[in-house]
Amino acid sequence: MVPPESLFGVIPTWIGVYVISVLAFAAAGLILYRRVFRLVLLGKDANRYDQPLRRLIGALPYIFGQRKVLQSVSIRRDRAGLIHFFIFWGFLSFTLSYVLFIFGDSAWRVLSQKVLSETGVKVFTFYLDVLAVVFFVVLAWAVLRRWAFTPHRLSFDLTQKKESAVILLLIASLMLFTLLTEAFFIISGGTGAHASAPVGVALSKLFDGVVSAGVANGLQGFFWWAHLGIILGFAIYIPLSKHMHLVAAPINFFTRSLEPRGTLGTPMDLETAEVFGAHRIQDFTQREILDGYACAVCGRCTDVCPANISGKLLSPMHIVENLKEHVLEVGPGLAGGNDEQETKPLIGRWIPEEMLWDCLTCGACVQVCPVGVEHIDTIVDMRRYLVMEKAEMPETARNALQSMEQRGHPWRGTTYSRTDWAEGMNIKTLAEHPEAEVLFWVGCTAALEQRSQGVARSMASVLKRAEVDFAILGDEETCTGDPARRMGNEYLYQTMAQQNIETFKKYDVKKIVTTCPHCFNTIKNEYPHLGGNYEVMHYSQFVADLISEGKIRPIVELNTTVAYHDSCYLGRHNGIYEAPRQIANAIPGLELVEMEQNREQGFCCGAGGGHMWIEESKGKRVNHIRTEQYLDTDAPTVGVSCPFCLQMFEEGIGSKELQGEKQAKDLIELLDESLGD
Repeated sequence: MVPPESLFGVIPTWIGVYVISVLAFAAAGLILYRRVFRLVLLGKDANRYDQPLRRLIGALPYIFGQRKVLQSVSIRRDRAGLIHFFIFWGFLSFTLSYVLFIFGDSAWRVLSQKVLSETGVKVFTFYLDVLAVVFFVVLAWAVLRRWAFTPHRLSFDLTQKKESAVILLLIASLMLFTLLTEAFFIISGGTGAHASAPVGVALSKLFDGVVSAGVANGLQGFFWWAHLGIILGFAIYIPLSKHMHLVAAPINFFTRSLEPRGTLGTPMDLETAEVFGAHRIQDFTQREILDGYACAVCGRCTDVCPANISGKLLSPMHIVENLKEHVLEVGPGLAGGNDEQETKPLIGRWIPEEMLWDCLTCGACVQVCPVGVEHIDTIVDMRRYLVMEKAEMPETARNALQSMEQRGHPWRGTTYSRTDWAEGMNIKTLAEHPEAEVLFWVGCTAALEQRSQGVARSMASVLKRAEVDFAILGDEETCTGDPARRMGNEYLYQTMAQQNIETFKKYDVKKIVTTCPHCFNTIKNEYPHLGGNYEVMHYSQFVADLISEGKIRPIVELNTTVAYHDSCYLGRHNGIYEAPRQIANAIPGLELVEMEQNREQGFCCGAGGGHMWIEESKGKRVNHIRTEQYLDTDAPTVGVSCPFCLQMFEEGIGSKELQGEKQAKDLIELLDESLGD
């Protein structure tokens, strides 16, 4: 695109370009500051600027490689990520062309040739021409997909706004004006590298004889300046629309959590906190507020949310977007010293309490989000406010928390002690055997819930057969605090965690093996924040190693088919997918099959986020949906590696009255059977 000689035949082109651009970018910058950064800074410092080199290097694959966008690509079901990848790199290509051909050549007409050489300009121009045509094809596909063959994730109210149409129209106009500028430049008698643009040449032949050289010269100038106007208009429009994610998403990736995904961040400082949890702008972290601006409103998070799929109110997309809308509504006043949040509250007005309690903390939303939004931290922060400041929570959550406070576990009504499951097995406690190499952390559910006690017995049996030097805590064991933390009672979590850490110190515990992924995640990833650093393994990892080392050998054929279910806190939150499958594949006669949704795309059993004890608000039970997905495999057994998942499938199978035909088994139980007598 060769710049015209002047603006209105009077003003040198370079003056017009730079004056208009400075004004436009100044306006865009002002809007960006007032509408975004000034309001984001009202939040608390998220402390996400440490290890800058690691953050920068780690963010590059997400920004330039579009890793999160491409992760969900499926040629058969979802090609949108691939298209977005193309648009992103096309955007970068055209941005480079603007720098060279508009801002560079308008100041010095041969700048692009000095930088690229004449041949380089020809090649780049050829590439841009082809790219513009491909853009039209992609845009046509995008229009049909969004408004004619709409996938479910684009059917929500937020995804149906007109912003998408505006941006598609602007992109199409940029491509069209690029090609028309070239065509009329050629008709006007233009020569040089730009005169060889293939599509421009083709269009010039179409207009040849219809438009005179003089008129073509005027039209070339018109479309060139119109093209610049759209570019600058785009810059102003970005901070006013959902396309703010072009700016905020890279910042999101740089300030991403460096903790394992199952971690809820650093614990609250309960002694200095002015407010427990978050309900005002100043209670949220700057990173949590930025999430709303980074959100691309693509609907992916809500589309995979088990709570939303089962007919409940929760929509992760609406959580972050409505927080942003609240910030835009009352943030300017707060920045100016006028806080209206008491009369215009976030919770109850923008975000219903029910929506917060629907969350399973399964991480499906975080896993699929293409711009790095961390929904769970924001939801749990608001739960903390409801629980610790207002004492407002579902009755079933209140009962579980009271049981944890009074009895050290969430299982109200149980008549079992911490060691009843081990009766007759001659299992020592650390008090009896303090030099044990491994602490078998039994967990509340495996110790106190009748069906899950079989899992603890099988685990102890396997450890004994492998001659592992282990012990348990017995009555000294108390809940890790995980349910309390996910339900929002941070104080109770820290109290219980510190109690366990002191017990570990007492016995100089170094290595811990758990059967529960929730206990595993909490002790491994969250206790270090409180000074508890240990080697923590889920039993699937530990036992898979025992099998590979030949310390145990499954010999009894089970001759059954097992559909394996990935626990959210083992798989998605901690990336452990292979170890459980290695155990299953080591059992003779056992055929392992996969549910349609597995591994990273696995579907929650419905027990996470405290929902093992919190009754679901409405709609279909999440575990019934997952049970139906299991039943679709026709496998007689569903295999799990989590006591919560075990109970959820037991209830789901029972609800279908299929107890005689189908069963739920923990993999450690199946392995124990295969080891023989």
